[in-house]
Amino acid sequence: MTTNSAERPPVAAIAALGLTQIIGYGTLYYSFSILAPDMARSFDWSTEWIFSTLSAALLIGGLAAPLMGRWIDRFGAGRVMTCGSAIAAAALAACAFAPGKIAFVTALIAIETASNLVQYAAAFALLVQIRPRVAQRSITYLTLIAGFASTIFWPITTALHAQLSWQNVYLVFAALNLAVCLPIHAWLARGTGDIGKREASGAARRIEPSIPASIRTPAFILMVAGFALESFVNAALLVHMVPVMSALGLGAMAVMVGTLFGPSQVLSRFINMVFGGRLPQLTLALISAVLLPVALVLLVVTAPSVPGALVFAVVFGLGSGLSSIVQGTLPLALFGSEGYGRRQGQVLSIRLVVSSTAPFALAFMMGTIGVSWSLGVAALLGTAAVAAFLAIMRLTRPVGRPEIIANAGEA
Repeated sequence: MTTNSAERPPVAAIAALGLTQIIGYGTLYYSFSILAPDMARSFDWSTEWIFSTLSAALLIGGLAAPLMGRWIDRFGAGRVMTCGSAIAAAALAACAFAPGKIAFVTALIAIETASNLVQYAAAFALLVQIRPRVAQRSITYLTLIAGFASTIFWPITTALHAQLSWQNVYLVFAALNLAVCLPIHAWLARGTGDIGKREASGAARRIEPSIPASIRTPAFILMVAGFALESFVNAALLVHMVPVMSALGLGAMAVMVGTLFGPSQVLSRFINMVFGGRLPQLTLALISAVLLPVALVLLVVTAPSVPGALVFAVVFGLGSGLSSIVQGTLPLALFGSEGYGRRQGQVLSIRLVVSSTAPFALAFMMGTIGVSWSLGVAALLGTAAVAAFLAIMRLTRPVGRPEIIANAGEA
């Protein structure tokens, strides 16, 4: 790898990963909400029970994430993602052929565990292992492409389900993971298999930590806390966005307002790609954290105003879209590229465990204290995330901040 090529984002790898991320998120996550009512009828369950099984599967998948991170560092993200595509295809097929509830739940757990092997955390690690010096920029480009997963797969799933049973839709999705994602991941694995040898020989230009060892542990704890709180707020609102806005008096406009969330996520990633390159990753993390509680306060204060709800959807989408980027780039900027997969696994595990409880927690609060107060609690949790990132800034300012800025400039 020459110096010049090491400083350029791997365009082919980003484009290929973008396709697999769209398929991965579309088939393993976004399709579930469309197919869930038919699944419930198949097993004589309520829709609430079906979604509770998804939450349980996400929780168990989150507990397995640290092991996934260690595998990524040991074997290379490409190999892990290749195996993940095979497991995802097998799990989707097993779900389709499940003869009863226990087999279905077991297969669903396998699906959500496999998703950790092929989605953002693994893809970010792969980009770090391919070209560490430009990984921050590469992650931004990847999230911009993958941001269209819901926009593409909600209508695809709906169209397929109009002609096929949910079981056959899952079989089609299994074939996509096997025929498209697996070969792409196998191709990418060829350049990242012997991670230890590549680093030892100097072929990979590592990014060193920008903060001293003495403050890495508290900085990591604060970072994980911030990400977990953001994930809680995101997960709670994404599931209940339309019901929340309906309860606030927006009526039929609630669905239209909700549709602005996805495009706003993509917009935030595009804005960051164009203008955010010179900002420290810690500053971007703080901005993303601030936008979430600000959006919630705007919604509560302006309800039932439609313009206010539109502003809420845009601001909330901007914060959520930026958050997905910094969850990949901030650990790299603060702690360097060595052991990146392990750290991503730890962050993902805590985020999934926390976010899996969020929809139920918000539903309980809305039934107990009302929608407006529930949103106020969510805004307070979002503000706590802001405080966590401010604490990292205070912790790193005397010794680390200039290096963080330098790293962000290089990426």
